[in-house]
This record gives sequence, structure tokens and C-alpha cells, in this order.
Amino acid sequence: MKKLSIFSLFLFIATYSYCQDFKQEVATAKSSYKSGKLEDAHFALQQTLQALDITIGKEVLKLFPAKMDTLPVNIKDDNVAGNVSFVGATIHRSYGMGEKKAEVEIVNNSPMLGTLNAFLTSPLLAGLGNDGKSKVLKIQGFKSRLTKEDSQDQSKPSYKLEMPMSNALITLHVDNTNESEILAMANTIPFDKIAKLIQ
Repeated sequence: MKKLSIFSLFLFIATYSYCQDFKQEVATAKSSYKSGKLEDAHFALQQTLQALDITIGKEVLKLFPAKMDTLPVNIKDDNVAGNVSFVGATIHRSYGMGEKKAEVEIVNNSPMLGTLNAFLTSPLLAGLGNDGKSKVLKIQGFKSRLTKEDSQDQSKPSYKLEMPMSNALITLHVDNTNESEILAMANTIPFDKIAKLIQ
């Protein structure tokens, strides 16, 4: 009970602190705008939006499963970081270790997004870019590209699943696996709930 009270107090302080920072940045933006300091207003708004993206990223991490197949989550490797351009955030989680590892990454405003969307929506581009190791499929109603990556040491290959979602790119990369296994892992991720948060 005591631990729960301490955790609740810590959560309240963190939330209150974030709200204060948010309010302070918005107030700075308003006063800078009114005094004609547009660059300062723009910077304050960028800071506010990036803090909001990071908060959303932390909520997205809570939606990921505790295990992927038999691979346990590596909580210590969780990372949510603001992108360099002040637009969006990068969310990272890994599972397992050693030879068998899975990594999920969500990048808002990824530079690869436009290329992947063109590949997924144009049969001509998909045909030209197909080397026999990639294919387009749907997972939970979202179009995706699955790519087989051969390993150097003749062990099982790695697979990469890329899914554009609104303005974000979700990538699931699994080492030492097969197609049915990575698809089963992908189906443990609640993409519809993630889509609602990151839109």
C-alpha cells in the first residue's frame, strides 16, 4: 500500500510538472507572438509539440505486449526521443537477446514514409522494386511490406516488416526467424490503438 501511495505521488508530481512546463511554453509563445518575436514564439511552440509527442510515445509503449512469442521485453532499452527536426518522436522497444531478438520502432515523419507509401500503392513500383525477397500484405487491415534479409552465416534469415501509419513508419525487425513467426509477432501489436494515439 505504501509503495502504491509513493508511486501515485510521483506520478502526480511528474504530471503536474509536465503541465506546468506545457503552460509555461504556451505562455512564452503567446507573449513572444504579441511582442512580434515570431522566432521565439515558433521555438516555444516547437518545444511544446515535441514534449507532447514524447508523452504520446510513452503512452504508445504501454500498448506493446509484454512478450513477443517467447521473447521477453527489455524495458531498460525502451526509448522515446524527440526527432531532430522538432517534429514527432522516435519510439523504440526491444524483445529478447542474443541470437533471437525483435525490435519495434515507430518514427514520426520518417523520410522513408513517402517511398514506402508509393511502393505499397503502386503495382508498377511494387513490381519494379520486387527482388523476390519483399512482398506487400495486410496486417490488421494496414498495408505493409515484409522483407527477407539473408544472414551472412547461413543461419535463419532476418525479417523486416514496415507499416506506414498516418505520418509515422512502424518497423518490426526480427533476427533468426521465419515469415510465419514474424507475422504472428506482428499480430500481437495493437496497431489500431497505436494509430489512434499517433494521428
